[in-house]
Amino acid sequence: MLLETDESQLVLVDYQERLMPVMLEAPLVLANAGRLAQAARLLKVPVIVTEQNAPKLGATVVELREALGDYARVFPKLMFSAVEEGLTEWLQPPAKPVHGNARSLPKHLQKPVQQAPQRGTVVLAGCEAHVCLLQTALDLLEEEMDVWVVVDACASRSERNRDAAFDRLAGAGVELVTTEMVLFEWLRGAEHPHFKAVQSLIK
Repeated sequence: MLLETDESQLVLVDYQERLMPVMLEAPLVLANAGRLAQAARLLKVPVIVTEQNAPKLGATVVELREALGDYARVFPKLMFSAVEEGLTEWLQPPAKPVHGNARSLPKHLQKPVQQAPQRGTVVLAGCEAHVCLLQTALDLLEEEMDVWVVVDACASRSERNRDAAFDRLAGAGVELVTTEMVLFEWLRGAEHPHFKAVQSLIK
């Protein structure tokens, strides 16, 4: 099974100003998060950025804000799992509204309400891997979403906590991938119109 752009959404978890300085390998992790953000923007993959208790931990770091511009939606939270605060509703589009006076028609003449296209695959990266990212990923699985965690764009304060999170996620059925895996699966081939632009992100 490979990632598809038209089925994917990208969720970037808590890359915040007061959190990132204490993360292990923070510069590499942020660089990869930036690559994911820029590729998602180019390829029209929806992006949600979560922020844990922003008054205390700060906003999303400037590098990611610049990479995304106004493309991403910001999801504020206080719970460690974003799902507990309603992330799933953001990931699942509402039904398309019925136009005209269809509601006044008899039921057998009314058109059924059409659901917007579903994007059931969540590409997830962020901090801390063993807390907010882990809990969000496991809750998304419970919501029957397909969850892919980008390991080289995730961090914890310690290697042991980070690696324990990856072990647990893999055991639960989460797909563990790298940034380059995601980008090249979204592209599928060198004939993609954005191939050179995305390739330039990793050179």
